Amino acid sequence: MTDQAVDTDGARLSHDPAEESGFLGRTRELKELRADIERAGLDTLSGRKAPRARVLLIAGRPGSGRTALAEELAAQVADAYPDGVLRARLSEPDGTRVPVERLARDLLTELDRTAPPGADEDDLTEALRAALAERRALLLLDAVADAEQVDALLPDTPDCLAVAVSEGPLTGIADVRPCTLGGLDTKSAVELLSRHTGSVRITVDPRAAEQLVELCQAQPAALTLAGGWLAARPQAAVADLAKQLHAENEDGSALARLFRLVYGSLPSTAARMLRLLSLAPAGLVDPHTASALAGCSVNGARGTLDDFVALGLLRAAGSPLPEYEVPDWLHGMLRRLAHKHDRPAELQLARARMLERTVRLLQSCRAVTETDSPQAREKLLATPRDLRFPHPRAAADWLRARRPALLAAARLAVADGELDTLARRLMSQLVRAMVAHFGTRAAAPDLYGIHRLVLDVAERRELPREKAAALLNLADLDARTGRTAEALARYRAALDAGREADDPYATGRAMESVGGAHLELGDYDRAADWFGRALAQRLARDERADAARVYGRIATAHTYAGRYGEAVRAWRAAVAGHRKGGDVAAQARALSELARVQEYAGRPEESLRTCQEAVERARHAEDDRLQAALHLRLADTLDRLGDPTAAGLERSAAERMLREDPADACEIRSAVTED
Repeated sequence: MTDQAVDTDGARLSHDPAEESGFLGRTRELKELRADIERAGLDTLSGRKAPRARVLLIAGRPGSGRTALAEELAAQVADAYPDGVLRARLSEPDGTRVPVERLARDLLTELDRTAPPGADEDDLTEALRAALAERRALLLLDAVADAEQVDALLPDTPDCLAVAVSEGPLTGIADVRPCTLGGLDTKSAVELLSRHTGSVRITVDPRAAEQLVELCQAQPAALTLAGGWLAARPQAAVADLAKQLHAENEDGSALARLFRLVYGSLPSTAARMLRLLSLAPAGLVDPHTASALAGCSVNGARGTLDDFVALGLLRAAGSPLPEYEVPDWLHGMLRRLAHKHDRPAELQLARARMLERTVRLLQSCRAVTETDSPQAREKLLATPRDLRFPHPRAAADWLRARRPALLAAARLAVADGELDTLARRLMSQLVRAMVAHFGTRAAAPDLYGIHRLVLDVAERRELPREKAAALLNLADLDARTGRTAEALARYRAALDAGREADDPYATGRAMESVGGAHLELGDYDRAADWFGRALAQRLARDERADAARVYGRIATAHTYAGRYGEAVRAWRAAVAGHRKGGDVAAQARALSELARVQEYAGRPEESLRTCQEAVERARHAEDDRLQAALHLRLADTLDRLGDPTAAGLERSAAERMLREDPADACEIRSAVTED
C-alpha cells in the first residue's frame, strides 16, 4: 500500500509521492496576509522604526486549515527570509501550554546555537533574541495558547516575521489584525473532495458534491473525512453520503457528525485502537505505540494506522520513521470516547503497556552500543526481533526521530504525580540511551528536563530520597557542563535531602561531590575537609573500595595545595585500600599517582621505585595504556637522575606497546608531557 499523507487540519494534501502536492483555495486570505506584511505599523506611522518583528495572526478552529495556510504563506514569502523558517508548536494536542523555556531551547537548537543546559526562561529567551538579532527569519508559531508565549519568543528586530496560529485573537500584542478562517470556497472544496474520490463521482453528480460541501461547511478536515469515507467505498455515490449526513439527527459541528459516521463504520478492534491513540505522548504514534496500546502485533498496527491515514483520521508526521500525528481536532473526541467506552483500569493498563514497550525499546537502543562482550551480544540476541535495532546508527536515528515523543512519554509517566517503578525505569533508560548515543554534554538539555520532572514530583510528594537522587543527577550535569557554582548549591541541597531520608548512599555521594566542586573551584582546604567527611562515612560503613577511592581524592586536594607530605600519606592509604580489596588495576593507578607526587616533592629515587612497582601491578592488571604511560614517566625520571641509557629502554618499551594505536600514543605522550 502506498503511504498517503493527508493534512486533515488544512487543504494541503499529497497522495502518492510521484504526484504533485498542492494547496487549495484561500486566495483572498493569502493576499491579505501578504499585504499585511508590508502594511505600515503604528511605530512606522509615527516616524519610529518598528522595535520588534511583525506578527501575523491566523485564527481558526482546529480542522479549519489554519496550519496549512500558515505553511503556504511561509512557502510563498520564503525568499524574503533567507535565514529560513523556524517552527514551534506552543501547545500539546490536549491543549496543555508548552513552557516558554522548552520552546526557546528548541528554537535555539534549530539555529545551531547552544545555551547552558540549566539556563532559565529569561536566559534562554534573551539568547534566542540575540541569535535572531542579525537574521532575517520567519517564525511559524503553531497552536498558540496565549499572547505571553508569542511575546516571549518575538525577535527584537523588524527584519524577522512571526506567523502565529491560534484558535482566537491574541490580546496583548500590539498591531495585530487576525485573519479569521471560515470554510473554503466551493470550487476549492469540491476539488479537495475529488482528490479523494476521483473526478468521475464528482462530475456525474456535481450538485450532490456541492450539497456535500455545504453539509461539511467547506471545512478541510470535514471534507477530508468525507473523501476518505467515499474512497473506502468505491461503489457509493456522493449523494449516498449526503443522505446519510442529512439523516444524522444528533447535534454538533459538521466535523463531529462526519467523525461519528466514519468512526461508526470501523471494526470494533480498529475503533478501540483509535480511541486509545488519545494516550499517545504528544499525539505522535508509531506502530510500536499503537501495538502496545491495542495489544496487537506491530505489523497489524502499522496496517491499521495506514488505514486511518487513508480515512483522514491521522496524518503522516513527516518523519524518516513510520510515524503519524493525531490531529488537534480529533484528540478531544478520542479522549471522550475512550472515557465513555473503556474502563479506567483498561486505560491504565493500555498506558502501562505503552510505557513498558517504550522502556524495552530504549533498553534495546542502548544495548546495541554495548556489544563488546559475549554476554552483551547474547543479551541483545535474546531481544525479540521487533524490538531489535540492526546497528547503532539505526538506533541513534530512531532515538533522534522519536525524541519529542520519548520526552513526552517521560512527562506522561509522572503526570499523575507518582514515581512508580515503571516511571523510574523509563527515566533511567531514556537517560542511559541518550548518553550512550549522544554523550552527556550533547544530551544535557534533555537530561536536565528529565531529572527536573523527577525533582518536581519528589518535591510535590515530599519524597526526600527521590529528591536527593534528582538533585545529585542535576548537579552532576551542572558539573560536567562547567556550571560548578550551580553544581555546588545542588550538591548541598542533595546532602540535606539525603540526611532527611536517612540515605547513607546519597549523603556519602553528596559530601564527596561537594568536595569535588570545591576542588574544581580551587578551594583545596574545603575540598579536603569534605572528602574527609565522606571518608569517615565510608570507613564507618566498612565500604573499603569507596574509602580507597576517597583517599585518592583527598590526596589530589593536598597535591593541588602543595602539601606533598599529606598527599603521599593519603595515596599510600589508597594503595593499601585497593590492595586489601583485590583491585589490582586501581592499585596500579594509585601507585602511579603516588610516584607523581613523590617526584613533585623532590624525591626522584622513591618515585622511581614506586613507578616500577606500578608497572608491575599494571602488567598483572593487563592495562597496556597505563603500562605505556608509566614507562614514559620512568624514562623522564631516569633522565633527571642522569641515566639516559635506561631512559631510552623505557621509551622503547612504551613505543612497542603503543605502536598499534597511534592515537593512544599521542594522547599518552601529551599527558606525560603535561605532568
